[in-house]
Amino acid sequence: MDDIIQSIAIYAIPVIFAITLHEAAHGYVARMFGDPTAYQMGRVSLNPARHIDPVGTLLVPLVILLASKLLGSPGILFGWAKPVPVDFSRLRRPKQDMLWVAAAGPASNLVMAILWGIMLKLVYQSGGAGGYWFDMASAGVQINLVLMALNLLPLLPLDGGRMLYSLLPHRLAYQYGRIEPYGMMIVLLLLFSGALWVFLKPIFALGSTVVGWFL
Repeated sequence: MDDIIQSIAIYAIPVIFAITLHEAAHGYVARMFGDPTAYQMGRVSLNPARHIDPVGTLLVPLVILLASKLLGSPGILFGWAKPVPVDFSRLRRPKQDMLWVAAAGPASNLVMAILWGIMLKLVYQSGGAGGYWFDMASAGVQINLVLMALNLLPLLPLDGGRMLYSLLPHRLAYQYGRIEPYGMMIVLLLLFSGALWVFLKPIFALGSTVVGWFL
């Protein structure tokens, strides 16, 4: 039980910021490209409380963390926040600008992974290796890279799917868009089959390399 409580204390802050600031980034970039919907609703904010979804931000990551501890497996820690409302029709170039709005989420996770990595290095250099702040910073790097990799999968409604949709010619994009209702079902099937990490690993490795450039 003590081990579980300690894990929650270590992972709570990185998970909440990784998920909620990801959503805030979508709203911020959408506003830059002409859609003020999220801004008008107060969702372009660095305050995690504005983005927390009780189930996706708190319950799901907690259940995954507890299950991984009880079963002795690492698991893939993920979750979601309340989606930031984006009215793509209000973007100046809806199909093209969708790429940048979608990319903002994974980009924010990469930036957060870099910042946690810098903190990890500073804590290590100060002699705090293996302590609470070291473990939290390490978790922050891992969580953000996993969420970045997950969201870059080319499946709608994930960000990678939105980016691919934006790049495809109109006719192919329309056909591709028809899989969106089944996208999350596919992700869950990959997760429970154990195959999800096969697709995430190369993206995770690339993100780790980028973080390493700053250390």
